[in-house]
Amino acid sequence: MDFTTDFARGSWLLARAGGDGVGGVVGTGFEAYARILHPIEAIRRDVTVVDEWGAPAVVEEALWPWREVAARNGRVMHPLVQWRNITDGEAARSFDDGWEVGQTVEGWFDPKLLAALTVHLRAATETPEEVTAGVWNGFGELDTSSTAVFVASTDDDPHFVERERTRVEAELAAAVAPEVARAASTGPFLRWPGRDFLLFDTTLSELADPDWVYTAGLGWTPDFPGATPQLLWPADHTWSVASEIDFDSTIVAGPRTLIDAVLSDNRFEAFEIPENADLSWDGDTINPAPQD
Repeated sequence: MDFTTDFARGSWLLARAGGDGVGGVVGTGFEAYARILHPIEAIRRDVTVVDEWGAPAVVEEALWPWREVAARNGRVMHPLVQWRNITDGEAARSFDDGWEVGQTVEGWFDPKLLAALTVHLRAATETPEEVTAGVWNGFGELDTSSTAVFVASTDDDPHFVERERTRVEAELAAAVAPEVARAASTGPFLRWPGRDFLLFDTTLSELADPDWVYTAGLGWTPDFPGATPQLLWPADHTWSVASEIDFDSTIVAGPRTLIDAVLSDNRFEAFEIPENADLSWDGDTINPAPQD
């Protein structure tokens, strides 16, 4: 993935960035649209086993689809479902069998899921090796001047803590390409409505390997995740993918065949949605709103 200042290539999509629905984040005028829900981290604690701090230990970890949480809370899954509605404003995220779930991930599409998606994206374009990625400039991981790392030590060794902090901060700073660090604060940007994006050249072959993140210069280290793209499109403009920073789902827009392929792939928890779909908190009119 290579940083580029060729922002003219985004003019076609900017011209289609309209409306209040999902078309406003992924572009209007495509044949069909799909919404992929971001999975939720889940852990199970066992009260009969304690960790080093005397708390119930985590004995199992998993990624859950939203439907698992909805079923446990007696809520309904549907295309415009909202996480706060199926968790009662995130109050209902712990369960009697020891399982509990975290919060949804916004504006961040798991590189492993993106790798799975590339199979379908490749079938829907004639330019799979000419892809543009847009990354929001506001990610703190891209600002190497403000890196602050908290390191805990169970043996209370201040020298260990300081050594680890220095090591981790150096790794994080080195993980951001210098041109990316400069551009994140000064531009130039693709001026999307309400968002400023850095642009990068990439390919579907690159994105098909989840380890691309470690060579992209976007702040990834073995210990900490960095930024991921909020926009993707190919040179022939046949589709667009958006992980809007305020959405806990990723939108795929393109030909009917692409959307059908996404919907039928059981690796994704996906729904077809219309171009004007409302994915705000008010969009879920089926499940009860949180009592807050």
